Amino acid sequence: MQTHQTISGFSQFLLLSLLLLLFFKTASGFGSMGPISASFGESGFFCAIDASGKQDVVCWGKNSSESTPSSASLPTSPSFSDIPAMAALSGGEGFLCGILANTSQAYCWSSIAPGIDLVPPTLRTTAYAHIAAGKSHVCAIRGSYYSDHDLGTVDCWEIYETGNNTLSSKQSTLFSDQSISNLAFKKVVSGEGFSCGGIREGGLICWGPNSSNLGVSGVVDNFTALASGKASLCGISEVTGEVQCWGDSDLLAGHPIDTQYVALASGARHFCGIRDDNHGVECWGIFNSSLVPKGQGFVAIASSDFTTCGIREDDLLLECWAANATSSQKPEYDPPLELCSPGLCSPGFCGVGKFAFNVSVLNEVDLTSLCVRNDLTICSPCGSNCSEGYFLSSSCTQHADRVCTACSLCQNSTCRDICGLQAPPEMKSKLWHHIWRLVIIFGSCALGFLLISISWCFLPRLTTSRKEEGTKKQFKSCIGKPELEADNNEDSEAPLSVVPCPGVAQVFRLSELKDATNGFKEFNEVGRGSYGFVYKAVLAEGQQVAVKRANAATIIHTNSRDFEMELEVLCKIRHCNIVNLLGYCSEMGERLLVYEYMPHGTLYDHLHSGLSPLNWGFRLKIAMQAAKGIEYLHKEFVPPIVHRDVKTSNILLDSEWGARIADFGLLTSNDKDLGGDLESDVYNFGIVLLEILSGRKAYDRDYTPPSIVEWALPLIKQNKAAAIIDRYVTLPRNVEPLLKLADIAGLAVKEKPNERPTMSDIASWLEHIVKDGLTL
Repeated sequence: MQTHQTISGFSQFLLLSLLLLLFFKTASGFGSMGPISASFGESGFFCAIDASGKQDVVCWGKNSSESTPSSASLPTSPSFSDIPAMAALSGGEGFLCGILANTSQAYCWSSIAPGIDLVPPTLRTTAYAHIAAGKSHVCAIRGSYYSDHDLGTVDCWEIYETGNNTLSSKQSTLFSDQSISNLAFKKVVSGEGFSCGGIREGGLICWGPNSSNLGVSGVVDNFTALASGKASLCGISEVTGEVQCWGDSDLLAGHPIDTQYVALASGARHFCGIRDDNHGVECWGIFNSSLVPKGQGFVAIASSDFTTCGIREDDLLLECWAANATSSQKPEYDPPLELCSPGLCSPGFCGVGKFAFNVSVLNEVDLTSLCVRNDLTICSPCGSNCSEGYFLSSSCTQHADRVCTACSLCQNSTCRDICGLQAPPEMKSKLWHHIWRLVIIFGSCALGFLLISISWCFLPRLTTSRKEEGTKKQFKSCIGKPELEADNNEDSEAPLSVVPCPGVAQVFRLSELKDATNGFKEFNEVGRGSYGFVYKAVLAEGQQVAVKRANAATIIHTNSRDFEMELEVLCKIRHCNIVNLLGYCSEMGERLLVYEYMPHGTLYDHLHSGLSPLNWGFRLKIAMQAAKGIEYLHKEFVPPIVHRDVKTSNILLDSEWGARIADFGLLTSNDKDLGGDLESDVYNFGIVLLEILSGRKAYDRDYTPPSIVEWALPLIKQNKAAAIIDRYVTLPRNVEPLLKLADIAGLAVKEKPNERPTMSDIASWLEHIVKDGLTL
């Protein structure tokens, strides 16, 4: 029976594949306007608005493994550097259109000539609020993109081939419908031979030569999103959040009922939508459901003929999957490693059920906003639930989406119910244990009261002759195990000074850290990351320190025992090239770590963010000192401590311009994975050396190739390392140390981990280079 079902399933798949091949030449699907869109057909490609804050456009085409010349890989930016900044995108067949970020004017381009505007000259100076590309035509709503008050009528134009794979355009007569000439629209979507629009006063209307085939008539609902296929249309109801569809029933098979969505996209033979609750993707029509990502949330999606790409909500990276293929086949489009915009930039405040996307969650030090103008925000829909295997640990707020935490980290009864976990077997015994403890406590209190009464009568009141002892204690060990040491300064009410002794950390009061950071005010903030926020603080005695404050997600992910274990490790770490722990506070549910303050910022700031440039002497010393810091973590602990995030923003500079390693991983690896993790630190440090040597970022789309390793390594192998030396810093008389630095970097970034040197080797080599390079 099982064999018969397998053969039958395989036959069905072959039949389906043949049908898809028959439709390949003519089928097209079209998505609504968004931060990511796709063009269709043989020369199809994807584009998305990146998250640089400039609203630049990044594009990518079909994989180079395709056999036909027309399916050759489409180069990513900067080949598309002629495309101006965009506020929104929409794709047709072989071309894409968008609204310019600065002027609200329309701009259309093809993969062949992205610098040539395909908008008819008579319409190029018109401002548009919404745009939608169909198979071979475009419709756009007149009005300023950044204003909801002057939405107007629709202009349409046709885009057609003129020979030699070139495209041209003209104002459309096929889509000049008198019935819509005086209507004001809120949004529009285009398919093959039709366009549909949401009217400002309410309702949906369609026009064009193929519009009658949809069966859309008498629709009075408003829609938050629209998407159209070759001969079908779907929309998300503004009232219910559910999907309504019209047109070809074959393309609408399995269309969802009683499920709320926030976004839609259409391919040639399928639709996909982002769920309202967990932001997961679901598809209907002719598609392979096993290829749709599971357990991953998305903020935006777009479909080409047979591929869907989306922007993931956790990291804003691109992910693509095929609509119909075996599980072993890759999608036609392999996206670049880019951070892309989670939505469209718009003015004003976000409404109910939405949050203003906070750029700080990206943990990118060179970003302040995702929009080209400071008065714009990206309003993203809140998620109300989490995917299977996760529980909701924090609800959506004004500036952040809900937080989902893995069920493996569940620590209380609330998440146990959601995750379907049983209470630990010791819970009942613990309950009885607590009851007996209460009995003992109350009994002890009664006995203690009796003893105190007796002593009051027979013992002198010694306490009246002594001053009250200081209440603050300092732990001899890092986390305050039983042994405590009293403060000898009995009369002092000031906080204890930071203890410089290795292995000893001060226990700070929450009140004194609040005072030292001005109440954790934003102007005291010097950094932020996935852990939380870092504040510059001045203690009562005037010492500057850095206070690292855990956010709610970190506290949820780290229970008290894990926090204690981390403190034990941190207190053992003492090195002149490490940012050392000075103390901590764990009052009122807070997790605060107090570190040495690094007044000269990060290495990243000086290489890439406009701070004072570093001369070659400083750069070589910083490289050596950073290597010694990582070597200390690798060599002095059993098992070794793996950093896991070696990069220039985690190399800080102290008051003497010495390099200090920060934000290293606290949890050590098991023996099986340890070697690979250590070698990963070496590889990442090799990238740091390349940044120091060249002044380039690790990944920068303004260069080709954007990866610093792909750019520098071939030059080093060809003995052309001089070509990667930073030309913005005066070259030394002796460049030999710099060429040796390049050789070390080349060894560190070798593709095979077992061929990379150890950090001890690198630290030793760099020490010799620094000595030899003193004449720089």
